[in-house]
Amino acid sequence: CREKGALLILDEMITGFRWHAAGAQKLYGIEPDLSTFGKALGNGFSVSALAGKREYMRLGGLEHTDRPRVFLLSTTHGAETHALAAAIATMRTYQNESVIEHLHRQGTKLRKGIAEAARRHGVDGHFKVVGRSCCLAYATLDPNGKASQAYRSLFLQETIRRGVLIPSLVVSYTHDDAAVMKTIEAVDGALAVYAQALESGTSRFLVGRPTQVVFRRFNNGDGRAEIMTTPENPQAANIATMGQSETQLAATS
Repeated sequence: CREKGALLILDEMITGFRWHAAGAQKLYGIEPDLSTFGKALGNGFSVSALAGKREYMRLGGLEHTDRPRVFLLSTTHGAETHALAAAIATMRTYQNESVIEHLHRQGTKLRKGIAEAARRHGVDGHFKVVGRSCCLAYATLDPNGKASQAYRSLFLQETIRRGVLIPSLVVSYTHDDAAVMKTIEAVDGALAVYAQALESGTSRFLVGRPTQVVFRRFNNGDGRAEIMTTPENPQAANIATMGQSETQLAATS
């Protein structure tokens, strides 16, 4: 960037307050000109931040008169101080407690437990945990080794049936050993069904149409899934009526 006269802007929306207390830039020894941070800054509250070197940040201020203002700092949402209070409290917690170490430690336990379950059910070639231990995700593959929304939907359905919602595997500071173990147990049960579906297909087990990828060009196929109970799928109605008091493995800091 410097050779070409451009600024280096680092997106820390995912990595900030997770890879390292000072962001991925600290972990990798990068010195960006500007950085962006998201709601992890406020432990899930709606707050974001643009941070950077003074020489660039001051270009949006009122001190200079010899150069254009390249961006505007507005107080349109200045009354939303509760999110700022959350950000201050979050940063103090990161300073005083071992949050990052906890995320990596619990994520490592979760990865190991799920990997063991996948091997036990013979699906380790079709269900893969990926990413850093502090920010895990998973891939669901069909019998041909291709990414599959149908198998992802089945996995989600079966973990929900067992009381855990797992859109991702991102641990938080509140996830203790009991929460990690409950998640591993739910995944273990879900992968048992996953293994059966690899043999006979997902349609026998799914209670509705498969979910779609978030980043898609068209919404065709979207809509409310029909919940059906069949002789091959007697527990379908249970999925539709599960309460909201179940354990959730959520992506909060």
